[in-house]
Amino acid sequence: MLQAQPSTLPTLTKRQNSALKNLTIMGYLEGTSFLLLLGIAMPLKYMLGIPEAVKYVGMAHGALFIAYILVLLIATSKIKMPLWAMPAGVLGSFLPFGPFIFDHLLKKRLRE
Repeated sequence: MLQAQPSTLPTLTKRQNSALKNLTIMGYLEGTSFLLLLGIAMPLKYMLGIPEAVKYVGMAHGALFIAYILVLLIATSKIKMPLWAMPAGVLGSFLPFGPFIFDHLLKKRLRE
């Protein structure tokens, strides 16, 4: 019969959990803004001639991109992340759905 074993996984401190949560939130916001820019604002500009959508969504995305990179730097310093995490996080921010995939892979790796 199998018995439950105590977890030997390293647990994150409150400070590390907070940094990871902030990174997740910023990643989701940045990724969503990028998808809105590509999927809604750009078609509105180029298909319907409404350039204001790109102007405002693009500005918001730019600000969220910078905030995401800063939060990634902070999280990297607070959490012992794998060596690939920082470049992968930056690369993921340039790809559609990249921040979502990065977040999933990072959390999976931190659980190992």
